[in-house]
Amino acid sequence: MYAESVSEEALRQDFETLTVSKRLVRSVSQKLRKKNHRGEGGEEDKVRGVSLKCLTLYGRGGGCKVGADTGEELGDPSYRRRSSASEEGKVYKSICGIEDNNFDCFSYGVREKFWKKNNRKDLDLEESVRNSRMHIFLPDDILEMCLVRLPLTSVMNARLVCKKWRHLTTTPRFLQMRREGSCQKPWLFIFGAVKDGYCSGEIHALDVSQDQWHRISADILRGRFMFSVASMQDDIYIVGGCSSLTNFGRVDRSSFKTHKGVLVFSPLTKSWRKASSMKFARSMPILGISEVCSDFSVIQSHQNRHDRQFPRSRVGGVSDVYEDPHRLSLRRQCRNAFDENEPSLLPNRRSYKFIRQRSEQANMKGCKRFVLIAVGGLGSWDEPLNSGEIYDSLSNKWTEIQKLPIDFGVVCAGVVCNGMFYVCSENDKLAGYDIERGFWIGIQTSAFPPHVHEYYPKLVSCNGHLFLLSVSWCEGDGQIGRRNKAVRKLWELDLMYLTWTEVSVHPDAPMDWNPVFVADRNLIFGVEMFKIFGQVLDFFTVCDVSDVEMNWSHISRNHMAHELDASSCMTKTMAVLHL
Repeated sequence: MYAESVSEEALRQDFETLTVSKRLVRSVSQKLRKKNHRGEGGEEDKVRGVSLKCLTLYGRGGGCKVGADTGEELGDPSYRRRSSASEEGKVYKSICGIEDNNFDCFSYGVREKFWKKNNRKDLDLEESVRNSRMHIFLPDDILEMCLVRLPLTSVMNARLVCKKWRHLTTTPRFLQMRREGSCQKPWLFIFGAVKDGYCSGEIHALDVSQDQWHRISADILRGRFMFSVASMQDDIYIVGGCSSLTNFGRVDRSSFKTHKGVLVFSPLTKSWRKASSMKFARSMPILGISEVCSDFSVIQSHQNRHDRQFPRSRVGGVSDVYEDPHRLSLRRQCRNAFDENEPSLLPNRRSYKFIRQRSEQANMKGCKRFVLIAVGGLGSWDEPLNSGEIYDSLSNKWTEIQKLPIDFGVVCAGVVCNGMFYVCSENDKLAGYDIERGFWIGIQTSAFPPHVHEYYPKLVSCNGHLFLLSVSWCEGDGQIGRRNKAVRKLWELDLMYLTWTEVSVHPDAPMDWNPVFVADRNLIFGVEMFKIFGQVLDFFTVCDVSDVEMNWSHISRNHMAHELDASSCMTKTMAVLHL
C-alpha cells in the first residue's frame, strides 16, 4: 500500500510538472507574439510593468517573478517559507515600479539601463506617431482653409513641409480660393535688372505690406531685355524683347535679335510656361490687357475689318472713322445712333457662328477669359511699328488688328479702361481701340496737358478712371531758368466731356527719364531709378485714388537698386499683383 501511494504521488508530481511546462511554453509563445505585435500590445505590457525582453512567469500576485514563481508553481515546499519571510522583512519593487510586493530580478541600477535600452525606440515612435496624427487626421478642407489665410511668404514655406501641403497649395481650387479671399496683399515685381553689364534675369519682388524684398531667379530671362510685361489674375506675361547676338547676356544693341515669344510667370507656383508667339517681333511694345465675356469673338470682330485698314501709302491720310471723333465718341448714349448711321461698319453678330476652340493651356479651366493687346514698339530692324495684334487666352492665338494711322506718331503709352484700349503718342494725340467692336477711334479732348517733350506721358487706369502723368514746368514759359521747377502732375480725363483736370502732384523731382507707373484696383504704384554720385537710387511711391486728396507716399526705404547698373533705369519694367 505504501509503495502504491508513493507511485501515485510521483505520477501526480510528474503530471503537475508537465502542466507547468505547458504553461511555460504557452507563456513564452504569447510573449513572442506580443513582441511581433508591439504596436498592439505595447501599452498593455507597460501598464502591467512587464518588458517583452524579459521572459517572465506570471504568478497569482503579478509582477516579474522569474525565480520565485517558478519554485512556487513546481511545488517547492521551501519556497513558501522564503516567500513569507521575504514579504514580512522587505518590500521590493518590480521592474516597472508597479507591484510593490514582488522580487526584483536585477541588481541595483541595471533595471534603469534595461528599461531605457529596450523602450527608447518605442517612446520615440509613439511620440512621432502622436505628432503625425495631428496632420494625418486633420481634414483636407480645414487644412486648406488654414493655409489659404497665410501670407504668400508663409505659403511658400508651408510647401516645404511635405508633399501633401505642396499639393494642396498648388491646386486650382486653392488658387481660386486665395484669389477670391480677403487675405491678398499687393506685390511689386521689377523686371529687367542689369548687373555688371549683364541681364541677370533676376526678378525683384516687393511685399508692400511687409516692406520686404525677395529675389526670384529666372534663368529663362537671362540675356533678354527691352521687353514689356502685363499682369492678369495671378500671372505675369512677358512679351517681346531683344537679346544680343555677339555678346550674349549683355545689353548690346549693335547686333541683336528681336523676339516675338511670350512667356508666362506664375508667382504663386513659381512656374513658367510659354504662350503662343506674336506674329511680329517687337521690343518695348505697348500692352493692354482686359477681361472679356465668354462669347467674345476675336475672329469676327477683327479679321473682317482688314479691308478697312488705314492705308500706309497715304501720308497724313486717315479714314472717315478717324476724322470724326464726335460721331464715334466715348459717350454711351451716342452708340445707338452710330449703329443706325453706319450699319455696314458693324456686321450683325448673329450672322456669324462663333466656334469655341479648345484651350491649349490646362490651367485655363475655371479662369476668366481675357485678351492681351500689343501695339507699336520697335521691329526687327529697330524701326517704329504702327501695327498691332491681340491675343485670346481661350484659343491661345494672336490675331492682327487694325493699324494706327501714320500721322498718329510713335505710341509711347497705353492702358485699358472700361473696355477701351487708350494709347497716346509723342505728338500729344490720343486714340482708343474698342475691344468689343474691333476698330480705332480718334479722341479729340480739350487742351492736352502740357509736358516737357523729353519726358513722355504715361497712362494708367484705376476703378474705371483714366489718368495721365506728365512732367511740366511749374513756373516760366517752358524754358529752363533759375526759377523754373520741373514737377510731375497727375491728370484725370472726364470720359463724358473729354476734359483734363489736374488732381495731384508727385512729391519727387522727375529725375528718371523712363519712370514706370502701374495701377491696380484703387492704387497707382510708381518706380523711378536714376544714377547719382556713382550709385543707382530707386524710389517707390503709391497714390490712393479713392482718397479725396490723392496724396503720394513712399512705400520702400530699402533701396534694392544700389548694386545695379545705370542701364537698369532704361530696361526696367514693373507689374503689380495682389497675392
